[in-house]
Amino acid sequence: MKVTQLTVFLENRSGRLAEVADLLGKEGINIRGFSTTEAADYGIVRLIVSDPERARQLLHDAGFTTHLSPVICVKVPDEPGGLASVLREVAAAGASIDYLYSISFQNICFAVPDIERAIDLLEGKVTLLSDDEVRAL
Repeated sequence: MKVTQLTVFLENRSGRLAEVADLLGKEGINIRGFSTTEAADYGIVRLIVSDPERARQLLHDAGFTTHLSPVICVKVPDEPGGLASVLREVAAAGASIDYLYSISFQNICFAVPDIERAIDLLEGKVTLLSDDEVRAL
């Protein structure tokens, strides 16, 4: 079973990722999961969305470089060692993983250059989770 992933290439500047999320949200396209990677000048966003073909067209029309590709999505047992059991099966099958990311979320983690400043700026505007709260999820 293949799942269609949408990849978006972005210049690495503030607000660019928000533009992608805003555009998709305004058009009723739900983001089910995502992954970001970055380099000095650009970033790559991989998305699982409710309508990948329409999302790609919307982003393309807005000037974004995009690409659709197939990926495999697997349910991971929600228990210690759950991910390891899946990865063992993948390895035993002789498959090589290029990258992976989680697609079910209500909580996200992200890195910023100045974490203390970001926390100060976000407090009261979003629900920040403590280390203990994240560990208890």
